[in-house]
Amino acid sequence: MTAVFIHGAGFTGDAFEGQLKAFPGSRAPNLPGHTTLGAPASISEYADWTEQFILEQNLQDVVLCGHSMGAAVALEMALRGRAALKGVVLLGGGARLRVAPAILEGMERNFRSGARYIAGFFFADPTEERVDWAVSSMVSVGRDQTLRDYRACDAFDVLDRLDEISVPLLALTGEYDKMTPPKYAHALGDRVPGAQARIIPGAGHFVMVERPEETNALLRTFISGAA
Repeated sequence: MTAVFIHGAGFTGDAFEGQLKAFPGSRAPNLPGHTTLGAPASISEYADWTEQFILEQNLQDVVLCGHSMGAAVALEMALRGRAALKGVVLLGGGARLRVAPAILEGMERNFRSGARYIAGFFFADPTEERVDWAVSSMVSVGRDQTLRDYRACDAFDVLDRLDEISVPLLALTGEYDKMTPPKYAHALGDRVPGAQARIIPGAGHFVMVERPEETNALLRTFISGAA
């Protein structure tokens, strides 16, 4: 079983440091445009790339684990059914990912200031170190690509198609997630056949960063059950 982790808007695979250590052989690729050339502008394009990555790496028995925008990519791939996935994990995900216009406008006006503003919503405990880390990632990815990511999230909506998903699914959200609140995970648990929803106490949107041990324990249980 191979876990493939897909990062969120304005980030890279580095967001899964705590998971890569816990799951030997797992992968956390950087989506195109984030550290390499390329400028995808839709969840569909990211899904295309991820499907190709799995094929090129000859990965078998894949459990796809996506965070935020990455969760949208995972949902898109689960709906397509082209990749032979053993299961899908959505970390801070949702079937619809609207982005407040003020967030997009703030990033367009003053990117670093806008990035710091939104980073304050990423964590239940937004310490200076965590916020600085998040801002540094978005600045490294760059204004244009980060904005493309958020616009791709804003356009994503598969709420009416959830009953088409046939692979095992775990929706995992932090108790204090302000970006994709627990109701998003519960909606997925209620509407996707056989899906599970789990809420991690004391965590925010970056649940895998704030509560890595609890996140990894739930991932391990789900992956074992999908084997």
